[in-house]
Amino acid sequence: MKTEAWTQAARHQLDLGRLLPLGGSDDGTWITEQAVVQALGRTAAEIPGVRLESLRIGSAPLEPVSAPAVRRPAGALPPGPLRIEATFAASLWQPLPETADELRSALLTSAAERLGLATVTVDLRVTNLHEGPETGVTPRTAAVTMRPTPEAAAARSSPPVAGTGFMRGLAGELADVATGVPGVARLTAVLGSRPVKVEDHDDPPGRHVEVHLAVTPGRHPLEVARAVREAVADAATTDTPGPVTAAVLITETAA
Repeated sequence: MKTEAWTQAARHQLDLGRLLPLGGSDDGTWITEQAVVQALGRTAAEIPGVRLESLRIGSAPLEPVSAPAVRRPAGALPPGPLRIEATFAASLWQPLPETADELRSALLTSAAERLGLATVTVDLRVTNLHEGPETGVTPRTAAVTMRPTPEAAAARSSPPVAGTGFMRGLAGELADVATGVPGVARLTAVLGSRPVKVEDHDDPPGRHVEVHLAVTPGRHPLEVARAVREAVADAATTDTPGPVTAAVLITETAA
């Protein structure tokens, strides 16, 4: 199956890529570039004649960015419009402009409606033409090139967290709250050993919580993240001298 091939190829990427803003400045949610590549790769695999070669997502040049309502994860991009860059091989059985238009439209629609990304443009480059059949083309292994990040080494040695029993104190309580939200498949620790990070600060007084998670199939990532933020922020108000903020990083999605 084309979809299975793309998913397997994306999961073998050890570099998580950029941490992309999901939603708007008030949503306090980010998603790894690799998770987006997985989702958009499945979309591209459904288009007849298309063999997606590479896929990158980043901030759109010359577009304004916004200050997030909550502290963003380390290294995450600020909220703002995004650009998709893709290279692909196309079938000789179909007119190239039509194939490109269909791919561009599918990527934009999937990014916005299935994920919640504020994507404004898609730049496409054709790398090859093939004589494959008009339908049922199986894409080659995706050569997804991602910028190396310091977190890549952590991703190699930190598998997804199946349970939360090892976490103690408030972090453990908040982990239980997060995993209880519908749509959360599990907490993940790809950026370190703690899928839930709690930090109290004095100037100004308050508390900040950061949750890393995977989303279950069929659930909208941004909607799940919003629910997690609300639930975690409510549960984290105990024994804090000031307001609580919460941020969510999605590391995997089957949307």
